Amino acid sequence: MTPDPSSSPVPLAPAARLLAAVDALTEAGRLRRLSAAFARFIASIGSASPQLLIACVLLSELEGRGHSCLMLSELAGDPAPLLGLDSSEWSALRGAVTAVERWPRNAGAWRKLLAECEQVWPVGDLDFQQPLVLDGERLYLRRYWRDETQVAYAVRARALGGLLASDAEQQTAAVRHWLDLLFAPGVHADGVDWQKTACAVAMRGKLGIITGGPGTGKTYAVARLLALLFATSGGRQSGLRVALAAPTGKAAARLKQSIDVALAGLDERVRAAMPQRELGAARTLHSLLGARPDTRAFRHHAGNQLDVDVLIVDEASMIHLEMMAALLAALPSTATLILLGDKDQLASVEAGAVLGDLCHNAQAGGYDAETLAYVQASTGQQLPEHYAGRAGPIAQQTVMLRESRRFGGPIGQLALAVNHGDAAGAVRILRTGGGADNAGRAGRPGPNPATVSLPDNANGTGRPGPDPATFSQPDNVAQAGRPGPAPATASRPDHAGQVAWIDPAQPADLLQLALDGRAGAPGGYRAYLRLVQDGPGMDDHLAWVQTVLKAFETFRILCAVRDGEWGVSGLNDAIEKRLQAAGLLRRGSEWYVGRPVMVTRNDYGTGVFNGDIGLTLADPARPGALRVYFSEGDAVRSVLATRLRNVETAFAMTVHKSQGSEFRHTVLVLPKDGRSVLARELVYTGITRARAFFTLLTPNGQVLLDAIAQRTQRASGLRDLLER
Repeated sequence: MTPDPSSSPVPLAPAARLLAAVDALTEAGRLRRLSAAFARFIASIGSASPQLLIACVLLSELEGRGHSCLMLSELAGDPAPLLGLDSSEWSALRGAVTAVERWPRNAGAWRKLLAECEQVWPVGDLDFQQPLVLDGERLYLRRYWRDETQVAYAVRARALGGLLASDAEQQTAAVRHWLDLLFAPGVHADGVDWQKTACAVAMRGKLGIITGGPGTGKTYAVARLLALLFATSGGRQSGLRVALAAPTGKAAARLKQSIDVALAGLDERVRAAMPQRELGAARTLHSLLGARPDTRAFRHHAGNQLDVDVLIVDEASMIHLEMMAALLAALPSTATLILLGDKDQLASVEAGAVLGDLCHNAQAGGYDAETLAYVQASTGQQLPEHYAGRAGPIAQQTVMLRESRRFGGPIGQLALAVNHGDAAGAVRILRTGGGADNAGRAGRPGPNPATVSLPDNANGTGRPGPDPATFSQPDNVAQAGRPGPAPATASRPDHAGQVAWIDPAQPADLLQLALDGRAGAPGGYRAYLRLVQDGPGMDDHLAWVQTVLKAFETFRILCAVRDGEWGVSGLNDAIEKRLQAAGLLRRGSEWYVGRPVMVTRNDYGTGVFNGDIGLTLADPARPGALRVYFSEGDAVRSVLATRLRNVETAFAMTVHKSQGSEFRHTVLVLPKDGRSVLARELVYTGITRARAFFTLLTPNGQVLLDAIAQRTQRASGLRDLLER
């Protein structure tokens, strides 16, 4: 029960009364300790009303949840849902203010009150470097206001300042010539080759944003864009400096591998006519910018910029606000920046949702007359009139890819249904699953849409669910509403389709999946652990290590939360015990042969970074010693296990940490109650990590429906700044 500070026998000053209420919620684990500390810091540097302090607490809490600012309209209303507090907990905080002070009734009243506080800088007034910034109807921590402002101005400058010059007609003709060589004619949805369009638009300025779901060919398009850049760079071809980067090592390796494959697949006629160049290795953003130990500053910045002509960044949805500001500052204005990513995936763990803000309405196009004319001249395509508009300079440099070549069948349809908020459609796809009779084990089918609480309007958006025609359906694969062939028996022990739903799930279901996957969908960790037990034999040790790593990467269990029975920590422990009981591993201490680990903090001494995943194997050169092996594309790097300090076991990992990866069989585990954690972006991201098979486990099926109905909305002023 939350202590009531009003029960104290000694009357408390208004600010102290509020801080006591904050401390009570902090001790109960409902608020971060940092929030109370920040409020006390603000109180220590000037006169502080309880209204200001509660605004500071809320601002700090929202920053921890990925918001870059606090909307005054939320503050004037009921911010409890944003914080995951129940009504009684919020009442304890608000009551500590209203017992002695009035509560501002609207955003205007809050703005007037905050503007008069000495710790707050209202933008436009004299700036005394106060820690809080009030910009319009938003309250910021100064560093986030600075980062957001810098990102907005840098992105707009690139979109507006890099257009073709007086020789535009000649340049456009050259782009048209090479694009016709690079892209063969074909039949496309709504008559547009969006990959070809994306390449043309990126050539038009110093900024190109290519967004789209899994399998829509983002790296395929950017590989052809690179070929186009080399072909049109004239005498500079030999010196065109290209850098490839991504937020994580895994994503960087996949980017380089995908581009190499796409370039190698160019038609021989094109390769003969076009100069080629070997690309360097892809790097993490931290490595690219020159991260330094014990500081947030980078070696490359506005005063020491990167030596590049073209920078291609994949998985841009994972880039948080501070990192994007640093990247843009370090990039010369003469360089071309290409951002790739899925705007509908989870945003970064840290504050900001930059890619989502930059291309939040990319599906609508919003292209002005000048852009439409340029696309027609450079690609020979006329965009349908419903993509016309005047959406601003960023939209003119953004293209959304719309045809998935990888995600046919139920996985792609399920991802689309979740992304559209179509709960009924998602349930239907999960229940049919590509041909099986039901979604779960015999006698335990997934929920029927008629018996669960679907959100109003079913899809939650007023829009129709996904159109199966937008995916290339493989033979004999069921589509939503069109089940495949009947199963051999109605009592099969598990679901055998591409998609399966086990509900209500029990821990035993998860542990069985961790061992061997499910019927018709191979997976589990037995296969790689058998390879570990067999050892390299007389074969090449490096080849054996690569085989083991590839076997491990075919399957993964993803969690929505870290703690609890259905969270990362609980499941990793349970899976370890189950694999040990099966004789597949020996866990005598923290480190053991076969242990998969994830790095949780950048370690510049060993060259491993947050999110890197490796496998613990015996060191062939030192009997009794263990090394952790990390896959980097076609290469392997290893570090002595004793040198790795910040790691955790990774049989199960969070959905956030899985971004930039894909697995042949992906298992997504939702908790029993996810009201304050789950939203459709998390479910969508988990689904799209699956390449061939997807299994969903829900102890409570209603949680899935609640998540699909909930869309993540991060408070940000970036869109507003971009439109000013």
